[in-house]
Amino acid sequence: MKSYKHLFSRALAASPGRIHFAAHSHHLWPDASYEGHVQAWDDAAALADRKWEKIFGEVMPRAQANIALELKLPDPRTIGFAPNTHELLMRLFSARAPGKIEVLTTDGEFHSFRRQSARWEEEDRIMRRIVPCEPFETFSERFLAAMREQRPDIAFLSHVMFRSGLRFDGVEELAAYASPGGTWVALDLYHSFMAMPCDFSRVADRVFLLGGGYKYAMAGEGAGFIHAPPGYAERPGYTGWFADFGAMEKKQGEVAYGEDGSRFLGATYDATGLYRFNAVQAMLSKEGLDTAAISERLAVLRTMVAEAIAAGKAGATLRRAELLQPNAEGPQARFLSLRHADAVLWKSALMAANVITDARDDVLRIGFGLYQDQADVSAFCDAVRKALG
Repeated sequence: MKSYKHLFSRALAASPGRIHFAAHSHHLWPDASYEGHVQAWDDAAALADRKWEKIFGEVMPRAQANIALELKLPDPRTIGFAPNTHELLMRLFSARAPGKIEVLTTDGEFHSFRRQSARWEEEDRIMRRIVPCEPFETFSERFLAAMREQRPDIAFLSHVMFRSGLRFDGVEELAAYASPGGTWVALDLYHSFMAMPCDFSRVADRVFLLGGGYKYAMAGEGAGFIHAPPGYAERPGYTGWFADFGAMEKKQGEVAYGEDGSRFLGATYDATGLYRFNAVQAMLSKEGLDTAAISERLAVLRTMVAEAIAAGKAGATLRRAELLQPNAEGPQARFLSLRHADAVLWKSALMAANVITDARDDVLRIGFGLYQDQADVSAFCDAVRKALG
């Protein structure tokens, strides 16, 4: 297996003894991201006020093109940006007509949406119908059945669930129920964007897609994005001056919006994340790496770790956990989920030994990145055995 550690020399040298298996949580930054970061600073110094011309005229379009290529979207201009997907979520919901919003969702959503939707429900702004993720084997068909039973205002769910790695396989049928004046469908791609090959070309005209650069795109914070299908959510109520950037110097009258993804833009923010994202994309292109190739490589390491844990090579403790394997076929999440009541305690003990994983409630997650190879699997197993027994 070819090593790609040279692409991460700065991050690896910064903590030589660290055993990092949390790429699904905070991916180590490749050297290219440093170069992108510096370019953002250099542009700000050289261009000052005119930096926005470059950001809107070059940096954003390049990032849009990179995302569209990755997701097989027909028009890059449908993509808008924000510092994070939560901000874009707020804009999406603000575009619905006044009144209580009925939402079809799941019990496996990330804390940001779970917390926000629960708070909205407390204020009687929305009403949630929640489809349980388990049993995993029937999840997709149960979610679709709930959609057929009663069409919501918004169907919001993760393409891949952040705790278990469960994948939703009913995107095309779900999209069939969408319409600009009826149901809106939104997919959170945070654990599928650049984690597995994705082709949304057949549903791009009906489905909102949200994701970002923080995890598998290896670009860090600040590069949240939304793909907004034409004709849907045309006037978000939560809006800022970026959403009408081209008319900034004109006489201000009605609240105007772009017809493309720019209608979801907010206000002044640090675009450094987009610089890093574009730099990492250029690095991958230069190395001849795409998501399919990276996924194939890391699937090998994922299997090696799972088999090592089952065989006791990582000690006896992790063998007590239940390995969650929700998807029998098709692309797999880029992390292992081990369910046990002591997951948080294990994560803390491993952290103290400089073995980086993460835990969500009763699930310990072990994630994989391009900077790992077979030797890291052995080092991980040895360190876990010493730390946990």
